[in-house]
Amino acid sequence: MAFLDRARKVQEEVDGRLRNVGHGKYGRILRMARRPTPDEYVKVLEVTWLGAVLIGLVGFAIYIFFSQAGPWVWAQLFSSL
Repeated sequence: MAFLDRARKVQEEVDGRLRNVGHGKYGRILRMARRPTPDEYVKVLEVTWLGAVLIGLVGFAIYIFFSQAGPWVWAQLFSSL
């Protein structure tokens, strides 16, 4: 029965925390939150998409640089050794 008692205690702790979600420091934020308008949602998607594309392009440029120019730079740096 010790396992069931521990499980019941954990469940009561979780339930207690969930009861206070709307009252604590996050409650005010949750009460003020609202659904975005379709225009706001589209703007967020556009900015997110643009950021993902920019990060991808930078990563691709780094990959191309190191795969194409990297061996040449490596050879130039260590050819004198």
